[in-house]
Formats: sequence, structure tokens, C-alpha cells
Amino acid sequence: MLELEIQQPGTSNVKAQLPVGAYLIGSGKECHIRIQRSDISARHAQLIVRDNRLILMDLGSRNGTILEDGSVLFPNQPYEILFGTRVKIGKAELWVCPEKESKKVPVTESVPTQSAASESDQAKLDALTPRKQEIPILRISGVPEELRPVVQEIKKQAHKELLKRLNLKKLAVSGVSGDDLSRQAKAMIREILSQLTIPLPKGLDIAIIEKELCQEAIGLGPLESLIERDDLTEIMVNGPDQVFVEKSGVLYRTDTAFAGNGQVLSAIERIVSPLGRRIDESSPMVDARLSDGSRVNAIIPPLSLVGPTITIRKFSRQPLQAEDLVKFGSVSVDIIKFLAICVAVRKNILISGGTGSGKTTLLNVLSSFLPNSERIVTIEDAAELQLHQEHLVRLESRPPNVEGKGAVTIRDLVRNALRMRPDRIVVGECRGGEALDMLQAMNTGHDGSLTTIHANTARDALARLETLVLMAGFDLPLRAIREQVASAIQIVVQISRERDGSRKLISVSEITKMEGDIITMQDLFVFRQTGWNADNRIVGVYEPTGNLPTFMEEIERAKLDCDISMFSPKSEGEDS
Repeated sequence: MLELEIQQPGTSNVKAQLPVGAYLIGSGKECHIRIQRSDISARHAQLIVRDNRLILMDLGSRNGTILEDGSVLFPNQPYEILFGTRVKIGKAELWVCPEKESKKVPVTESVPTQSAASESDQAKLDALTPRKQEIPILRISGVPEELRPVVQEIKKQAHKELLKRLNLKKLAVSGVSGDDLSRQAKAMIREILSQLTIPLPKGLDIAIIEKELCQEAIGLGPLESLIERDDLTEIMVNGPDQVFVEKSGVLYRTDTAFAGNGQVLSAIERIVSPLGRRIDESSPMVDARLSDGSRVNAIIPPLSLVGPTITIRKFSRQPLQAEDLVKFGSVSVDIIKFLAICVAVRKNILISGGTGSGKTTLLNVLSSFLPNSERIVTIEDAAELQLHQEHLVRLESRPPNVEGKGAVTIRDLVRNALRMRPDRIVVGECRGGEALDMLQAMNTGHDGSLTTIHANTARDALARLETLVLMAGFDLPLRAIREQVASAIQIVVQISRERDGSRKLISVSEITKMEGDIITMQDLFVFRQTGWNADNRIVGVYEPTGNLPTFMEEIERAKLDCDISMFSPKSEGEDS
């Protein structure tokens, strides 16, 4: 916390704590730091407080803003000043400093001096202490970082005035077209900005602020321009002032922001309302999706302490195909060929991986191998899969209503799907008791089905599957559950998000049989890291282990082209 101190002639000094933010200084009622003197303008200056920097801007005052070295600030031009610098505004002076620390007890002579050995230990500890890594900034809005607080203050005032003059919700409900609504909002925003008393800093185009205000008034705010970009895979909003994105596996902080918490909440409501979902204090969390299938999660206060939070898992407008995964180095050609064969011979496949590892993307790719002549039923929490088969039925779960009733779970949908004459069932993710129903479906004629699960290894995926089956509420013996798993699942595909941000298929394993109470598995393909390249990206090879699938005869009977050499380990120096 920082401390503001104000000194005026004839009065004692005034002190106050000053959180991070933007503050108007002047004699007017609307000012955050109000100094009622005739020699101070109504809106004299703007002070922007950050954790490690101070930015001061004169707002075209009558008597100017003067630093302690006598330099006068040019109007409407931001200046960075040091903490503790005295600033003269009229006949008043103010300065901002970190809060004074408690006095330190002086070291007495009896305290032994630090030995050379302890200095060496301290050096080792210092070397182990992680250095704070700066998150790179991705330029989106074109607003310089030092001017963003000024822009935020302008947007907040403009939004208040816009809500007074234009009832956007009423216009939207009354049937006004989107183009007319946009036109009215833009005209009103332009008029409001021309009347604001906070001047624009030099070099900042008013069209940028108009665009941001219009997007927040009738759209999704800064999310609009981020969703349009195909090179972004994640969008993360941590309150109104912090918007992060993931690009090529690297996390970036953007130079864009919402005007305030209200605008973030409005964006969330515009996403969830068309889906019949809600978010408020009684239901402060929601899962939803955008029109392109991108996954959305939102959580608001009081659960979120940083303000309304949005996380968007973006999907490409053109779904990734198998050749795209090969091009990105996420999988090898042989593995894709083998998985396509597994789908063709109706093997049940479990895709396992951590959060954000690419399970849904791989599920999309494998689903594209499903025959067009079969009836496919997909079951998801929020519809994300992008299948293009002709005979497709898509089911989506439903949360409870305001009264806590009407919920339809994944498990309910899996049970219902069995009565819909499916040839294949694709479950977006098993995360509860629906795992038992899914296993029973796979064991009773609905073979060739696909699903995903959260787990770090293929072996962990089986253990987690056992836990999920127990969540169904039946007191089943562990051996009975494992027998169900061993007979239902044939292939476990493990994928991972690596340290460099890339997604890679780590292993393809086959469940062979039960030995006692243990499910036995054999790896068919594994990824082996060989090093790092010049771009600091992981380099490795996909290697067959030499094990043959136990269902080779089924592949032959299906007359599928399967070159047995793909399972043979490559000799040293041979392409993998």
C-alpha cells in the first residue's frame, strides 16, 4: 500500500493510504483527491498509481503542475515520476511514498558478523530463489501501457453517461436490429466523448476508445477482437484490468481491458443467456460455449476475489485435421494410421490427459474417422465437438433452474442414448458416475465408442476410471469394476502439454487382459524426447515399442491396410 501526503499553507499535513488506480486531482466535486483552493482548477491533474511506478498528467490547468526541480508539465502529456517526488499544484504540495516501515532494531556489537561460510550458503540460496519472470505483452488495442489507466477513467465516465442516456437492454428487447442498435450506440458514444472534461493524451486516437466503448456496450468488449484471431488458443480475463491470452503455447498479457466489473458481467450474460443458463450471486459459476463451439467458464464474486473472471478455450474456425497434428509435431503418421484403424475395427478408445492438453482436439480428429453410414450420438457438458457425419445426434447436459430443478446430467444422457439405437457413442468427458453407464454400453454392443478422462498417465487413467465408477453410488467389488474396464476399453491414448507449451501424444497403450486383480497393458507407441531446438522447443521422436496389437487378426479380417512394419522399432539413425 502507498501513502499520499498533502501539504497546504496554514494547515497541518494530511495523509491517506492510496491503492493502485487512477485519481483525478482538483477542486471539483468529482475529483478523487479534492483540494478546495481558488488557485487549483476543478480538474487540475491526473495521478496514475502502479505498484512500481507513478504517472502524472496535467489536465490543462490554469496554474500548471510543477515538479520539485522546477520543471513544468506540458498539458495532457503523461510523465513518469519517482516515488517521493514533491508535486506543486497551486500553493499545495503532494507526494506519494510507500508506507513507512517500522523502525528496525539496531544491530548490537554482540551479534556475530556473518562468516564466509554463511555468505557462501546465502549465495547458494540466492541462486535457488526463482527470479520474477516478466510476462510478454501482446499489442491488441494500440493503447500504450502508461495511458491505459487514463483510458480506463475516460471509459468509466463515458459508460455511466451512456447508461443514463441510452437504455440498451430495452432497445434490444424491443426488437431494434443489431445494426440500428450499433448505430445509435456509436452516435451517443461520440457525443459523450466530445463532452467529457478529461482531455485525451497526445498520440491517442479517439477512435480506439470509441471502438472499445461500443464493443462493451453492445458486444463482448475486448473479447470481440480476441475471439476473431485464429492464432490464440486461450483467453483469460482476471477482472476488468487484466486480460491474458495463450499464443503458440506461450502466455501473454494484452494491452486491452474492460471499463469495469459491470462490463465484464455484461459480457458473461451475453454469452450465457442465449444458452438458457444464468450467473448471479446464487449461482456464481457457469459453463457455456460460443457460437463457434469455444468453451467458456465464468466465475464471479463473491467466489472470485479479483472480480468477474472469464476463461475461453478457443477453437479454430476450421477444425484441426490429422495432418495438422502431424505438421505440429503432436503425433506421427504411423500413430494416426493405427488409431484410424482402431476406429474402423470398432475398438473402444479412452483419451487421457491433463487440463488443456488437447483431449477434445484429438477426440475431434478420431471422430472424423467414424463412418458416415453409422448413427453417432455425442454427449457433452457444453457442445464442443465438431463432427461432420450425416447421421449425427448431438446431446448437451442442462444445469438446474433457479429453483434447483430440471437438471439433466451426462449420466442421464448416456442412459437415454442407449435407447436411441446408436452405432457409436462419443462422450466429451467422463467425470462422474456416467463412467459406469459408459462401460456398460461399451460391453453391450456399442463398441467403437470414444471418450476422454483427466489423468496424467495411462495407468492413472484406469485408476481414475475405477474411482468414477464408484461415484455412481453402487458398492461394487473392485475386481468386478476392473473386469468391466478391461473388457470395455481396448486402447488408451495419453497426451500431454509439455513445458514449452506444445501438445504431444505421449503413448498409445493397449489393455490386454486381467492377471489376478491387475489390468495388464502394453505400450505400442511412445514419445521419447531427444533435446531442445534453437527456438527452445522440445524435440523428440515417436517410437514403436515392438509390441503387436492382440487384435491383428480382426484387422486382417476387416481387409484394412495395416503395414506390420509400423510396430517394429526403428534402427539408430532411421526416420521415426
